Amino acid sequence: MAVFTYKASDSRTDVTGTIAADTPRQARDLLRERGLIVRDLIDYAPAREGKAAVRFLRPGRLSPRPRRGMRHQATTFIRELSTLLGVGMPLLEALETVSRQHRGRFQSSIILLRDRVSAGISLGAAMREQPQVFDGLCVNITEVGEDAGTLDTSLERLAEFRERSEQLRSRVGTALIYPAIVTTLAVVASIFLMTFVVPRILEPLIEQGMPLPFPTRVVKGLSDFVLVWWWLIAALVVGIVATFSAILRTPAGRMGWHRLLLKLPLFGDLVRKQAIVRIAVVLGTLLKSGIVFVRALQIAQRTTSNLVLRDALARCEHAITAGGDIADALEQTGAFPPMVVQIFSLGQQSGRLEEMLDRLATAYDQQVNSAAQRLAAILEPVLIILLALGVLFIVLATVLPILEAGNAIG
Repeated sequence: MAVFTYKASDSRTDVTGTIAADTPRQARDLLRERGLIVRDLIDYAPAREGKAAVRFLRPGRLSPRPRRGMRHQATTFIRELSTLLGVGMPLLEALETVSRQHRGRFQSSIILLRDRVSAGISLGAAMREQPQVFDGLCVNITEVGEDAGTLDTSLERLAEFRERSEQLRSRVGTALIYPAIVTTLAVVASIFLMTFVVPRILEPLIEQGMPLPFPTRVVKGLSDFVLVWWWLIAALVVGIVATFSAILRTPAGRMGWHRLLLKLPLFGDLVRKQAIVRIAVVLGTLLKSGIVFVRALQIAQRTTSNLVLRDALARCEHAITAGGDIADALEQTGAFPPMVVQIFSLGQQSGRLEEMLDRLATAYDQQVNSAAQRLAAILEPVLIILLALGVLFIVLATVLPILEAGNAIG
């Protein structure tokens, strides 16, 4: 389905706007049904987007996973829509207002939502037609809110969850940016010294037949190896990356990689707690919206990226469906810490599972933030020291023979 901009007139005034339709003919027919006389109708194509904007709106043409840029825009849209609905604005008018707040592809998506809702389908069903923008959690909570008559409240909870997830992802990413930059600079600096600086400095000393110190012999051997076999090193790097990517594309490979991530010192605990925060927030949000626990557990599985924890949730779902206890099912998976199991147990016994999950998410959110800061605090000095030692070794390997040559001349 594409979006078209039109210029038309009714019995009193000229109007302009946008409309979603499969073909220009269908768009003209829809406008005539509204009592409008169409004067101009063109494809809606934002600047620098071209036909890609129309292709974007066709379900199934793109990956069903929302893109990162679209994820943030969708969160802003949900927050704005919940605010407008909360003050009593009708849904169609709220969608029209929010569409004017955005540009480009995402504006086209909102326009398509508005036109599909005006055609008589629900907002959740309209979102389901655009999986490249709205994920399953967004669709399910929207549908629950529409069924219960609390769409504004459901969208507000959804916006809070998405904002919380983005903040968590941003904190972890920020903590790892500096170590990644230092590591990259260390590799680039070492390659530059080994291939350009060291050979030019050592060449005259070697021609004079002077004995080289041990650090110099090590650096020269590495430098000669890099200069002669650089193509082999490049091929090995490409081969390793390609092999690793191929392994990750297999279910067993992804499962093994995710299991390894959870076992890494410091980083594994960070990954586990980050995933548990997301699971707790998703379950709490869905339970508050009126979704039964088993259904909420199924949705939480699809929003969990780590396959080990996703498999644990699936086994928990099967155990609960068979009549088991929630806490016992979680404990049997062995993937969740005792604190998480105990909170589920207390929440089930007291009937306040949603409140308990909120507290769990808050506590683990703080722990993830502290763990990310500790990880950055540990990695930064360690990487700086390693970089300094590497550069110092290369400098010594270069300076020592020069000093010895000076002493011999003296």
